[in-house]
Amino acid sequence: MKVLRILSDVRLVIAELEVHLGEDVRNSPTLCAVLPGVSGAPDQVVPLSTPDGRPIFMKIDNAIT
Repeated sequence: MKVLRILSDVRLVIAELEVHLGEDVRNSPTLCAVLPGVSGAPDQVVPLSTPDGRPIFMKIDNAIT
């Protein structure tokens, strides 16, 4: 394994996210990465764990704007 690059403009935060599970609505503190927006676009929040605390890969497809 090797480090390809370090993304210095990414912030790690704990955000309280709301999730709809069927008819239930749940919220929980979730570890997230905040990616700065490009060319005036809003920042993107990418969850790094599931609502029940399991880690997930950081993917832009999971971003919340």
